[in-house]
Amino acid sequence: MGIKKFKPTTPGRRGMSVNSFAEITTSTPYKPLTVKLQKHAGRNNTGRITVRHQGGGHAKKYRLIDFFSVDKSGIPARVETIEYDPYRSAFIALVCYKDGERRYVLAHSQMQVGDEVITEEKAPLKPGNRMLVSNIPTGLQVYNLEMIVGQGASSIRSAGSAGTIVSQEGEYTQVKMPSGEIRLVHKKCYATLGQVSNPDHNQVVIGKAGRSRWMGKRPTVLGKSMNPVDHPHGWGEGHASIGMKAPKTPWGKPALGYKTRNKKKTTSRWILKTRAWKLMV
Repeated sequence: MGIKKFKPTTPGRRGMSVNSFAEITTSTPYKPLTVKLQKHAGRNNTGRITVRHQGGGHAKKYRLIDFFSVDKSGIPARVETIEYDPYRSAFIALVCYKDGERRYVLAHSQMQVGDEVITEEKAPLKPGNRMLVSNIPTGLQVYNLEMIVGQGASSIRSAGSAGTIVSQEGEYTQVKMPSGEIRLVHKKCYATLGQVSNPDHNQVVIGKAGRSRWMGKRPTVLGKSMNPVDHPHGWGEGHASIGMKAPKTPWGKPALGYKTRNKKKTTSRWILKTRAWKLMV
């Protein structure tokens, strides 16, 4: 783990940093588990841009990650490689099961080549092992959390993130999410012990615009530089930051202190405590 910094030989290099990739053991992926994804540059089926600032970027292939593992229950697997994945912030691991099949899984922060992991309803309490949340003691960190029984892991998958088992009561387990939200998860859902790999990801400084273009991110124009017909911040006095009393999004919704979650969302009943949030001062 670690961040590599550069000498300020150019304006772009000044302050730039990259991940040292010290954990990575190979530079080429396992070809049978890679596919080519079609690029859409933020456009929907009618060709309209629905997600702004997307397009371009370096060519890359998607690694097929196993977020289920239930069909391999009871079969131990050995870690063969730790790899970089261009489609996610975390590192991935190629594991080989005892029956000879290979799959990609999300690597945890302490995973090394040669480690043995297993998926069982009640597995040994070791990072990388996947089991029912009902069998995980309180206080332990988890990732790759399944929110709906049989859906596969859908939460706590980004670099360095981890949830915490808070309590085991009745039919549900209380899990504290990385955001601080406490949520009820059915005891038949699976989770993996440990913390997601690459915890230094948020310390990386992009440094120059070109590096964002490599990642498929197109330039963003400041709202205050636009006309008022194009953005609520537009046409202020001089180069004023905001031309109105309170900041709003380009679609006119309040930008600070406004809850955007739909009050009628059915999954709200699983949330015991909302995430902690702070107003910008």
